[in-house]
Amino acid sequence: MTPVWITGFLDFAPDGFDEGVRFWSEATEYDVSPRRGDTGEFATLVPDDGDAFLRVQRLEDGADRMHLDLHVDAPRQAADRAVALGATEVADHGYVVLTSPGGFAFCFVPHPGANRPRPTTWPGGHSSLVDQVCLDIPASSYDGESRFWRELTGWEPRSSAVSADFHSLQRPEGHPLRLLLQRLGEESGTTRAHLDWATTDREAETARHVALGARVVDVRQIWTVLADPNDRLYCLTDRDPETGLLG
Repeated sequence: MTPVWITGFLDFAPDGFDEGVRFWSEATEYDVSPRRGDTGEFATLVPDDGDAFLRVQRLEDGADRMHLDLHVDAPRQAADRAVALGATEVADHGYVVLTSPGGFAFCFVPHPGANRPRPTTWPGGHSSLVDQVCLDIPASSYDGESRFWRELTGWEPRSSAVSADFHSLQRPEGHPLRLLLQRLGEESGTTRAHLDWATTDREAETARHVALGARVVDVRQIWTVLADPNDRLYCLTDRDPETGLLG
């Protein structure tokens, strides 16, 4: 069952939640919804236009991480199919919580989404947008994990001109988040993920993020690795914010 929408969920350690939400709200310039959940642990980052595709959660314990919500018409049916593909079911709350074969958490949820927000144009004239989730996969599980996500989403694979250690899944028109699959240098471990931004001016975008409290970790030919104030890693890339592709 192909997802009709994908939401990236930023999960924060308890003591980093407020600062993490502050940073990501200011970096995206998205408002924070009223908090919800039994202890106010959930909120949505609300764009000026289009439907929300980024949400935040305060964890009860543990370190910062992220998971995905896959929006489908029938979560129970989609979860059964995912288990047949190799996922493990964790819980069914009306939305279904699972982990991929590589141990990455995701949920099937019924909430709809249809309108991808446009990139934000900043005062200096450049634009940017969070538009990609990179699944960071240890080498030994890369082939199996890649096959799982390809079959789960029904999205066609696209090879990368940058490195043989990357390939993406081609998102349908209007979807907010691309999926990039990266083979890590480490041999074993659990699949994890980080967010990527596309921007028309990486230098200006880097300066904007640093002014908000991020720090530069590494600068590569077409991307820059940053860490937010809680040391959550993410990347700014030279991809076009409108298309998601390199020029």
